[in-house]
Amino acid sequence: MRSSSYSAMPGRALRATVVLALAVGAVTLAPTAHAATAAPAPAAKPYMGWSSWSMQSSKYPGLNPDGDYSYLTEANVDKQTDALAAKLKKYGYEYVNIDAGWWMDRNWKSQFDQYGRQKADPVRFPSGMKAVADRIHAKGLKAGIYLPAGLEKGAYGDGKTPIWNADGCTTADIVYSDLRTTNGWDSAYKIDFSRPCAQKYIDSQARMIADWGYDFLKLDGVGPGSGKSGDQYDNVADVAAWNKAIAATGRSVHLELSWSLDFGHAADWKKYSNGWRIDTDVECYCNTLVSWENSVDDRWDDAPAWTGEAGPGGWNDLDSLDVGNGDMDGLTKAERQSYATLWAIARSPLFTGDDITKLDSYGLSLLTNKEVIAIDQGDAPPARPITPSDPQQVWAAKNPDGTYTVALFNLADRPASVTADWTALGFTGKASVRDLWNHEDLGGFQSKITEALPAHGSRLFTVTPKGSALTSTGYEAEASGNTLSGNASVGGCDACSGRKKVGNLYLGGKLTFNDVVVAKAGTYLVKVAYISGDARSATVSAGSGAGTSHKFASTGDWGTVSTVSVPVTLKAGANTITFDSGSWYAPDIDRIDVPKSPR
Repeated sequence: MRSSSYSAMPGRALRATVVLALAVGAVTLAPTAHAATAAPAPAAKPYMGWSSWSMQSSKYPGLNPDGDYSYLTEANVDKQTDALAAKLKKYGYEYVNIDAGWWMDRNWKSQFDQYGRQKADPVRFPSGMKAVADRIHAKGLKAGIYLPAGLEKGAYGDGKTPIWNADGCTTADIVYSDLRTTNGWDSAYKIDFSRPCAQKYIDSQARMIADWGYDFLKLDGVGPGSGKSGDQYDNVADVAAWNKAIAATGRSVHLELSWSLDFGHAADWKKYSNGWRIDTDVECYCNTLVSWENSVDDRWDDAPAWTGEAGPGGWNDLDSLDVGNGDMDGLTKAERQSYATLWAIARSPLFTGDDITKLDSYGLSLLTNKEVIAIDQGDAPPARPITPSDPQQVWAAKNPDGTYTVALFNLADRPASVTADWTALGFTGKASVRDLWNHEDLGGFQSKITEALPAHGSRLFTVTPKGSALTSTGYEAEASGNTLSGNASVGGCDACSGRKKVGNLYLGGKLTFNDVVVAKAGTYLVKVAYISGDARSATVSAGSGAGTSHKFASTGDWGTVSTVSVPVTLKAGANTITFDSGSWYAPDIDRIDVPKSPR
């Protein structure tokens, strides 16, 4: 469940990687190691499978015949299990994940056992949750289940409900005395983990799902995130308690967190879980499963900040990949391919919310392309944008064998050409290119590759360099010879190359790099190292020429540096390059690197 509300239900956001750190001068492999602490499951690769929520939440005709969210039943889970085993298992899809509602009747009324733990609704799941997991395992697959953060209000029982295997403990002994609420829907009381009985309750839930045989738990409504902030919605202690409780069961259970998790707590999510939803629900809660604008396209803006946080042990979760059902998906073919491309290069978990029993031929080809799956399941870091977050974008990651995964995206509403320049990858000369979606070697390309793409279209390549390393000249933003205008000022920056940056670029503030010297006139791909806690734009110009506005993706916080390459036309000899904030706020600038030769 997700960006809606699982307890009030009409609309929710319940589920929660992205790309490679770039050294100044070249795309450099720089993965962030996952915290070396006990985790509920290894998660060596992003998981693959199916989830029930997309069909539960859709108003597509016939999906929920008995009312909203009624799709979730034992019979439907069994059908999807059989279809997954028959069609997708051999490609690596293995999890069958039951989302929100398994303990709720069709009126969304929750049911609990005598210990305040969620209990399967007998109409939805007449055989019980263990029997469902057993059937999933019988197909050689893994079973996933869902719970919200906190003690659900219906489980409180006037504070008199006993806690399983905890003599003397009741629900009144695990929450705050003022019964403050928590999670993304305020559907639960916040658990006070300073009280000895609190961990016992989480232990009892973990023991229950482990005894049922579940291999995956999605913990939803987690904060900071899920649209909430502040101490009341800080569920880091809940996540830590779940980590501890799962470990105590002795069963390997993947712990996934949702939704729109706070980047400032990335270290906590990495320490205690195996994955975290970085965004709101991908579903549109409309007559299809998803739509491009609500909210597939948001991921291109939101994923870059999380790039360095993903790696073995924990992954950035972009949400369901609903590209298999044609009209029910609500997307064009071009959009379906772009959707699948971003998920793969970001190394997001690949779990579809489609009706696997009704995959169309195109959708099946997207979900089972072995070369694309290999990108998601490979050893490279997640890809990141190497151009600004403008309507036409290029994303890339350097692979361990020296090749590059390169994706071209046209996010505009009309056709456009997109170019990947080899200088933005850190080399010059020639390269061979393979088209991964079409399984085709395209031959050699000098300096770049340009593709005409439809609206919301994409291409995905493996690029093998045949040329030489790029050489560039670096210019520090804080250099005394530069010109700062308006409020622009030099500040400290531990992550910056000279431990300084130029910031306060807002409301007309400008930074001008003076004496940028090149031997030959032409258009240069200037690499910009910047810091920005949110997405910001700046107009970049050379000399007295007209500037071009570019959008710079968030780096996640104000202490992380990222880089993109922007085209700037320079004359032979000395030039100036200006970053102008215009009427709003621009990113802080660390430095620029100018190639020795034009593109």
